Amino acid sequence: MQIQPTDKIWKNGALIPWKDATVHVLTHGLHYGTGAFEGIRCYNTVKGPAVFRLREHMDRLHKSCKSINLSLPYTIDQLCAAAKETVRANKLDACYIRPIAFYGVSGIGVNPLGYPMEMFIVVFPMGAYLGDEGLRNGIRVHTSSWHRVTSGSVPATAKVCGNYLNSALAVMEAKLNGFDETIMLNDLHMVAEGSGENIFMVRGGKVITPPLNAGILPGITRDSIMSLAQDMGYSVVEQNFVRSEMYLADELFFTGTAAEVTPIREVDRRPVGDGKPGPITRAIQSAFLDIVKGKKEKYLSWLDFVK
Repeated sequence: MQIQPTDKIWKNGALIPWKDATVHVLTHGLHYGTGAFEGIRCYNTVKGPAVFRLREHMDRLHKSCKSINLSLPYTIDQLCAAAKETVRANKLDACYIRPIAFYGVSGIGVNPLGYPMEMFIVVFPMGAYLGDEGLRNGIRVHTSSWHRVTSGSVPATAKVCGNYLNSALAVMEAKLNGFDETIMLNDLHMVAEGSGENIFMVRGGKVITPPLNAGILPGITRDSIMSLAQDMGYSVVEQNFVRSEMYLADELFFTGTAAEVTPIREVDRRPVGDGKPGPITRAIQSAFLDIVKGKKEKYLSWLDFVK
């Protein structure tokens, strides 16, 4: 996905020109993946630009940094204000927001303790992560030969940079084999998540998603969809399931900041249901898109208005 450059980037508390947002080649986070980041969306709502669940994202960033002993000198309130300031500075009505914090330059050893911290917030326009066609008609996925990183090896439930080599390997494998995305299993061969999305399965009217102890990222969109689906009257269950259960699913869909609610129409060259997005997926997707555009009064607390 191509990025359209914007005017300003927030770096360590100040706005700087896009072209000046650089780091040294010896940055520890570059060599060893010792950083944490977030993916957040700002939507053009009926009441002006608004960021979806901004505070929850910045809270998760704090927790991810804590998991790798990276101390953030900014409060959650300060980070929320900085994100909105950066959106305003770039005069954007809708955009993707990428805060990232990492260990900077000091030495070359693996141990980063005592290294300086660097932090950036970048904003830029972004459409449907898996394509408009994917949102409408669903995507084709396969089960990766790469397993999801385990919680015994890294903080798997944190959004830390190094974990995403695992995701990159999985999604490259999918693309090279002609699929749109991938699904990773965990070390117990249970379904975990996509390369950058949480997964939901619909069977017998129940909406099922892997539990946190499956080694998944605790997705903020995932949490939103679980609450929304329950409000809509669906039974929502956190439950482990194996690969072959997906072949018998009535519906499958991904959730995530970038993916939003993306139907899955085929898994491992097998159609999901009748090979088209199902009615429950459609209903949840429609309701979610109304929420992020400010059309549902009940969920306005999930929106943080920029102006």
